[in-house]
Amino acid sequence: MHYKTMVLALLQQRTEMHEELRKSRKLLPALGYYARELKESHEDMIDLLSAIPGYDPSQIRSSAMELAIKQLEDRLPPVTPGNGTLNLDEAMAFIQNFHTSRA
Repeated sequence: MHYKTMVLALLQQRTEMHEELRKSRKLLPALGYYARELKESHEDMIDLLSAIPGYDPSQIRSSAMELAIKQLEDRLPPVTPGNGTLNLDEAMAFIQNFHTSRA
């Protein structure tokens, strides 16, 4: 799982935040920080979903990632509409295609 890649996609959707971090040379530290948070949240969600009786084990990791990304998105500034950004489904599809194309 490429947490930094996912976080970068989320930050690029927020062009003002991305530009501010880039210009102040804080983009890489921010990527590391948010990637660690996303990873920890993903792992916590896996544990939580694994404890639910009858939850489909084949869906746990992807469902946990969707929930973790949603949590992170809720803590970031909102995306400004009309700037060519992707929604969550489009971002996930992009990341899955990116990951598959590199395999």
